[in-house]
Amino acid sequence: MAALPGTRPRAQRSDRTDPRTAVELAPPRLVRALIPACLLLVAAAALGVAVGSSHLSLLTLWHTVAGHIPLLPHRAVDPVDAAIFWQIRLPRVVLAAIVGAMLAGGGATYQGVFRNPLADPYLLGVAAGGGLGATIVIVSGGPAGLLPVAAFTGAVLAVALTYALGRTARWDTGGGTVGIGNTPIVLAGVAIAALFTAAQTYLQQQHVTTIQTVYGWILGQLTLASWSDVTVVLPYVIVAAVVLLACARRLDVLRVGEEEASTLGIDPARLRLLLIAAATLGTAAAVAVSGLIGFVGIIVPHTVRLTTSSSYRVLLPVSMIVGAAFLILADVAARTLQAPAEIPLGVVTATVGAPFFLFVLRSRRAREALS
Repeated sequence: MAALPGTRPRAQRSDRTDPRTAVELAPPRLVRALIPACLLLVAAAALGVAVGSSHLSLLTLWHTVAGHIPLLPHRAVDPVDAAIFWQIRLPRVVLAAIVGAMLAGGGATYQGVFRNPLADPYLLGVAAGGGLGATIVIVSGGPAGLLPVAAFTGAVLAVALTYALGRTARWDTGGGTVGIGNTPIVLAGVAIAALFTAAQTYLQQQHVTTIQTVYGWILGQLTLASWSDVTVVLPYVIVAAVVLLACARRLDVLRVGEEEASTLGIDPARLRLLLIAAATLGTAAAVAVSGLIGFVGIIVPHTVRLTTSSSYRVLLPVSMIVGAAFLILADVAARTLQAPAEIPLGVVTATVGAPFFLFVLRSRRAREALS
């Protein structure tokens, strides 16, 4: 239909942001997007293990790895360099990749489930619950090995309370009908987060000598990353990632509309619960070993949307790979910009996140992708 005189025609939604078109075009776009994403991850990992107080050349990295793979040509490597690679750098890079992948995947999932472009993995109280659990261990003088367990328990408890309260709330959905929707769950998350944060603040005020330690954990760090941390978090992240990736197509259908999803045999409420549980499980495990690292779950998914596709069959796997690369690079910056001191990892990601929001506010294309 032609536009009326004196009026501007309504902008059409691009193929990249239209849910129906994005679903149809997902497979070819996935292949095209995975290749550069994987190359970025490999480059970031190589940089992560090479850069530090003791520089390791690419040739040294090759010989170090090749020495553990039969039939590959290699030469002997300095034992000190080998120890730095296997015991210090590599576990830190692997842990950063795992945490970054989970935060990015969790953020993308929450944005789809709640249809909120600013949703992140901490929306339902994961950050507040994890922070309270960690604070309890720190102020009570508990063993360091108990801190990840307490953070994980607190994060899961906070989300469980949030979902339970949100599901029991009755909400006016318009037209005189009352039902259960996303809004009560989000509001319950705000309330639970405020309650847990208040408890955490009280504990800090009662134990002022531990405030620096608490804030060090809250700001996020991978300083003491080890293979034991990797083995602790990896099973949870694998389970969460498998569930999220398996539900990617159904999440695409849910984005089109709940009525369309129901006609295709999808139970929207059950799908939401499954996705929230999986994203929370993985995020809680990541928070338990890394502390609270913000903005990853917002920056990465939206960047992938702007450059590839909004279909979750593309968005989820590519976001996880790019999120892994992003956090590795952020960790490299955190440990090198003020070497030998380290900048908290959360400070680095927040420094990148603020300009990103300014870009979104000024970019018409970005606003269309986020709508």
